[in-house]
Amino acid sequence: MHHPQTDADSHPGYVRQAAPESSDTGHQRKLQGLAQRVVMTAALAFSSYQLVVAAFSPLSSLVMRSLHVGFLLMMIFWVVPAWKHKGWMQQIPVLDWALGALAFTLGLYHWAFEAELIQRSGDPTTLDLLVGTTTVALLFEAARRSLGLALPLVCGLFLLYGLFGQYLPEAISHRGYGLDQIIGQLYLGTEGIYGIPTLVSATYIFLFILFGAFLEHAGMIRLFNALALGLVGRARGGPAKVAVISSGLMGTISGSGVANVLTVGQFTIPLMKRFGYTPVFAGAVEATASMGGQIMPPVMGAVAFIMAETLNVPYADIVKAAVIPAMLYYFTAFWTVHLEAGRKKLMGLSADECPNPWMALKDNWHLALPLAALVWMLFHGFTPLFAGMMGLSLTAHFAHGIPRGVLVRLRSGSCGLPQVRHRPGVGRDRPAGGHQSDGERRAQHPAHLAQQPD
Repeated sequence: MHHPQTDADSHPGYVRQAAPESSDTGHQRKLQGLAQRVVMTAALAFSSYQLVVAAFSPLSSLVMRSLHVGFLLMMIFWVVPAWKHKGWMQQIPVLDWALGALAFTLGLYHWAFEAELIQRSGDPTTLDLLVGTTTVALLFEAARRSLGLALPLVCGLFLLYGLFGQYLPEAISHRGYGLDQIIGQLYLGTEGIYGIPTLVSATYIFLFILFGAFLEHAGMIRLFNALALGLVGRARGGPAKVAVISSGLMGTISGSGVANVLTVGQFTIPLMKRFGYTPVFAGAVEATASMGGQIMPPVMGAVAFIMAETLNVPYADIVKAAVIPAMLYYFTAFWTVHLEAGRKKLMGLSADECPNPWMALKDNWHLALPLAALVWMLFHGFTPLFAGMMGLSLTAHFAHGIPRGVLVRLRSGSCGLPQVRHRPGVGRDRPAGGHQSDGERRAQHPAHLAQQPD
């Protein structure tokens, strides 16, 4: 059935910004009122805790991991509903409030009884087993909510094999393990729940995700899109090449393929469809280009940090090893869309739809400083934790702490700078799906990307 286009839809530069319906994994609640404030306070407390741990390391390794998992479980139970039930998407049921609070409270167990747990290592008490069993059960439920049934089922089968494997046929049976042994392995040491992946998540990964989020909200996405549009937008198959380059640039700060699709894809997929690419090919280009963000230095995917920790090599060595594969990956994606554009005779954007990349870089050069500083520190012997903290601090300073008027005066070389206050909302993206005025819709014309306030 044909649907008539509105004036905004038919505007040559208009790109519809669709609000994503789900998070990276699972369906998120859309909270309001008191529940929203409580969850936001918990998220801020979580971020503050991670920053303190990264900066000062006040806790032992096992306690730090336990609190990290406790915070994560609490956020999952409060943000992700058990099922996609209409009544549960706008509010948090009492059971989920209780589960989240219980998960966080159990995360404090290693901190409250740290000395006792060390003294009775290998001989857990009934309370240790009860707390450990409850934590494992909460972890399974949180995994089911956020990742689906597949992972909990596989892990559950292996746990059952450990408990009852002695009753299986001789070819696959074992001597059997007691509940105390399994809970001790999973919960009371650093080889189960609190293993190397949790250590990496509680240190490097969270810090670098926060760094990328700060840069995104500071306007880095608009800068990346403006650079890509200005450099290759007018070439043959320009919209698809813009998707490849924008996703590659976005990958330098996010390290997440899903995050790339949800941010860059909102702009590039409608742009490709408007210029003749099929919806399937447009989605495939964006998905392929976005997945490469996991191997694009300097902020890579979680696996890169786990590799560094497991192999006991500096993270900078992993970054160096990933440079050439990442370049080859994006060169291949770029060449593929070039050939597809030639086969279908798809042209690029007109000159008036493409911003001047050098003007965009001139207006937003300060956003590149934290990323440059991060790369410099990683390759000059600083630890990833210190480099990430400094990059985060510079992002907050350059992107949020310096008013735009001061930057304009600094570029023009004027002296005697007056105090300039931030206007509310400047430097932050409008949430996708919000109401927009006609002027804001016109500002979504690709040629205006370089002129949008950062």
